[in-house]
Amino acid sequence: MADTLGTYTHGHDESVVSQHRKRTAAEAAAFLLPHLRPGMRLLDVGCGPGTITLGLAEAVKPGEVVALDLSAEVLEVARGLAAERRVTNVRFERSDLYDVAWPEGSFDAVYAHQVLQHVPRPVEALRQMKRLLRPGGLVAVRDGDYGTCTWSPPDARLERWLAVYHAVAARNGGEADAGRYLHGWLLEAGFTAIATSGTTWTFPGYDTVESWATSWADRVVHSNLATKAVEYGIADRAALEAIADGFREWARHPAAFFSIGHTEALGRRP
Repeated sequence: MADTLGTYTHGHDESVVSQHRKRTAAEAAAFLLPHLRPGMRLLDVGCGPGTITLGLAEAVKPGEVVALDLSAEVLEVARGLAAERRVTNVRFERSDLYDVAWPEGSFDAVYAHQVLQHVPRPVEALRQMKRLLRPGGLVAVRDGDYGTCTWSPPDARLERWLAVYHAVAARNGGEADAGRYLHGWLLEAGFTAIATSGTTWTFPGYDTVESWATSWADRVVHSNLATKAVEYGIADRAALEAIADGFREWARHPAAFFSIGHTEALGRRP
């Protein structure tokens, strides 16, 4: 199972989850929402704190959303949010995609946001999603592409951050530049009617530069990224602290700007 799932590069430190709680279906699943209908049954793979999930549940109501994640802690956050918002057509389960009991064709749609970049065999993951879809069912995947990261003004410490991130993700069994491969992975997995699109997070825009930089400054010293970077010998604590300082100092520049691209892809089970 570990080889199949890989290691989640970000982990679930509060510096990570606090950013994930800002995500919504209106933004992260905009490419999927027009295809959802009331009464559908949808599987959300890697749901995190559930902020996207609840938007999907609203879109298919009175249908059902089943949401999976491996972290018991983050699932409790998701359940609490569902109770707070009185969303009753969603179930949160601690499970992975390869350990589900549902038979073939159990869902009308499967959604995965920023998941395929973390698994060692993404085509195999997509084939499992396809198995769980009914004939004609829809898969919707969205992944970032860290190779598209750009920022201004230039800062060597941010360049070092990006190199560390790529190296840790690769050692963890993932593909940090997954966005550019989604189309090909869907083809290899046997999906048809594939449609791709793209969006870009910009800071300022998607969020403030300060919020984004602070999140990464904290992640690079406190999250699983930091733990694995040291464990793998990719960077020591002093180097990570220097990167964190670099993010904070860079963000204070009045013209600071950052962007990262995302690819979104839809496919049908034949």
